[in-house]
Amino acid sequence: MQASRKLLIFLLWFLPCGVNASEYHTTFWGNLAVGGYDPVAYFTEEDAMKGSEDFEYDWQGAKWRFISQKHLDLFKANPEKYAPRYGGHCAWAVASKNRLYRGSPQHWDIVQGELYLNHSDSVNRRWRANSQQHIGEADENWEQLKAE
Repeated sequence: MQASRKLLIFLLWFLPCGVNASEYHTTFWGNLAVGGYDPVAYFTEEDAMKGSEDFEYDWQGAKWRFISQKHLDLFKANPEKYAPRYGGHCAWAVASKNRLYRGSPQHWDIVQGELYLNHSDSVNRRWRANSQQHIGEADENWEQLKAE
């Protein structure tokens, strides 16, 4: 029983996402964007911070949570500024694998004012080593992934 549970967790974590690339990545169990983390906090607090149900906003088919009314208002005024690129999917996987993998709110980077999520710490380090090249590759791949 324990081995099958571990296998299920492994498969859910590492298999490509089955969601439409044009929507923001959410999970099978709910429609929280960025895993319920506040996308504005990456910019204002320079930290990954869990949002609250008290400050929730529906946008692009997902629920977005924030740590404060101020952050919610900032997002509502300009959601594209704060929402992660590539629908919240792992930016490195979009760039290097041309595939959709789960982005983690704990592994992130801001490059030229845009938020990118990655799958893990090691992937985030690879991303940061050459983020400009990866962004160019991911931008090209994202157009194809969105069309699928």
